[in-house]
Amino acid sequence: MSYEGPEDEAPQPRSRRALTLTFAALVPVALLGWLGWSALGDEPDRPASAASPSASAAPGGTSSPSPSAGSLAGKVVVIDPGHNTGNFQHTAEINKQVDVGNGKKECDTTGTATNAGYPEAKFTLDLAHRLRALLEKQGATVKLTHDGDRKWGPCVDERARIGNTAHADAAISLHADGSAEGNRGFHVIMPGAVHAGGADTRPIVAPSKKLGARVASGYRHATGEPFSNYLGDGTGMVTRTDLGGLNLSTVPKVFIECGNMRDKSDVALLTSGPWRQKAAQGISEGIVSFLHES
Repeated sequence: MSYEGPEDEAPQPRSRRALTLTFAALVPVALLGWLGWSALGDEPDRPASAASPSASAAPGGTSSPSPSAGSLAGKVVVIDPGHNTGNFQHTAEINKQVDVGNGKKECDTTGTATNAGYPEAKFTLDLAHRLRALLEKQGATVKLTHDGDRKWGPCVDERARIGNTAHADAAISLHADGSAEGNRGFHVIMPGAVHAGGADTRPIVAPSKKLGARVASGYRHATGEPFSNYLGDGTGMVTRTDLGGLNLSTVPKVFIECGNMRDKSDVALLTSGPWRQKAAQGISEGIVSFLHES
């Protein structure tokens, strides 16, 4: 807001006396106008613009409004940072077999690492922290299956149970793959239909598919990371029935393999803090979209 003073008006030539009288008459009016503006302050509820705090820059330099703070109030999201940096020191514990409904699998694994030694477990925990902050900013209640506070694990069945006990509206397990050099890109893993033992994914297959599609879209848009060129037939979407974290879930849940830690192009991204923030933003946007529609 600006105040238009006498200098903005171009008076016609007149005598010095007339100009003096005109100026003297306008000063009190200007003073009253300024006092009124000061009392009112900024206009409330003005529309958001690209420079407004309520608007965020979308990829490509365009701006799009961010979801309003508190828009996820009452929603619960469980984030599962894949693996644990201490797993390699507890091989007996993580090699223990657990029931995944349609069979048995190891409690957990060490996860993969880049050729330079940057571990998947460190990547997933950092990404989980970034994602948690974004979702909490929107008002969601966020729970992690672990927060670097355990020496190993938890086992895959416990990871699923944490989401179930929290009655999560959405759950996501964060990972990075360990495939061959040249295999790059990301993919989202969704649960297939499993009804065996203690597993029954049939009620969550459809909502998990929707969650997976939203996460894949948000992630690709925010990061520019391509769909996997070695899994998913170029769609970035994979269905599996052998993962305990999905088989034993009773809430909508997906895994995301954020990239390949053995491919130099992906490694340059996965090891970058600013890029991980983009990854968290993309995953967050996908989850928010799913929760608003569910």
